[in-house]
Amino acid sequence: MANIRDDKNNEYIQHIANSTVKDVEINGELKKSFIAYAMAVNVSRAIPDVRDGLKPVHRRILYAMSELGLTPDKPYRKCAMVVGEVLGKYHPHGDSSVYDAMVRLAQDFSIRCPLIDGHGNFGSIDGDPAAAYRYTEARLSEASEEMIRDLEKGTVDMQLTFDDTQLEPVVLPSRFPNLFVNGTEGIAVAVATDIPPHNLREVNDAVIYRIQHPKCTLDDLLTVFHGPDFPTGGIIYRSEGLRSMYEVGKGRIEIASKTEIINENGFPQIIIHEIPYAQVKSDIVLEIDKIRHSRVIDGIVEVRDESDREGLRIVIDLKKEANAELILTYLMSKTNLVAAYTANMVAIVDNRPKTLTLETYLDAYIAHQRD
Repeated sequence: MANIRDDKNNEYIQHIANSTVKDVEINGELKKSFIAYAMAVNVSRAIPDVRDGLKPVHRRILYAMSELGLTPDKPYRKCAMVVGEVLGKYHPHGDSSVYDAMVRLAQDFSIRCPLIDGHGNFGSIDGDPAAAYRYTEARLSEASEEMIRDLEKGTVDMQLTFDDTQLEPVVLPSRFPNLFVNGTEGIAVAVATDIPPHNLREVNDAVIYRIQHPKCTLDDLLTVFHGPDFPTGGIIYRSEGLRSMYEVGKGRIEIASKTEIINENGFPQIIIHEIPYAQVKSDIVLEIDKIRHSRVIDGIVEVRDESDREGLRIVIDLKKEANAELILTYLMSKTNLVAAYTANMVAIVDNRPKTLTLETYLDAYIAHQRD
């Protein structure tokens, strides 16, 4: 066996010696290869397109479901079937990448207007993961119908799939400004994006205002467009960070929980109705309970989660003589009842990542609709 291996190695070495060998400067080659790799990841995987606000995996999921006829008026179908369809025809990656993306599109606590109508366990605001795709079912939501409307009329360009056997849309028609409405997050190579969700009516009003007043300023737009609208609620205070988010595409804001203090049978209570975006509710309850056990501040009797189908509700029972305002202020400073959100609004514009301002996004979306 050793002799056979040696003979093959000698043949290979001789083959290399007889071939044309090029001298390449290693730094230049690495730079060239890395840039090509980075652009491929940024454009084809991790950063959404400014026109429809979708990453390729999301676009392929919606297109595959529309091709399967899973419209809102049709029965739910197993997610396993959708994942298989996407993997087999459009997206040559792992099944978890497809299903995880699909789950996020169905979570009303993650995005403002869910694009998938999920049936079954699709995770929770407590950080619970979704059930496996063999157990869950889904169909397109009514909002997603606006994403694919007029697709069959040749409104967008089509391209060959990875194996050249099918066609898929380069971008969806997106008849509402999905990128700002639902937001996005992603980490690519040397680039990251974090765009918060916004109110559909406000973004539409901003688009209409920009069409009617093409030379309007940011201050003009901010009269109809007021800021993020997170699906978990919360209170956003006006700040330089909020304006910077739309002026230069980057900004940091603070989101506070929506609370109230009531008196229940002579005992004060703190009620939490909304929490900051992307925070895990069960973790916040645990943080407050640890403060109660440690007795760093006196007056907390019990904390419990009373959330149900009607909405989020965390109740903090206090002692009769406790200062509810003081305790609430302390909890706000020591727990994730107040959390920071840093926006970095990057999307793919003309096949390259670009930081968006409010005006550049509106112009790009309007140009897409005209096209």
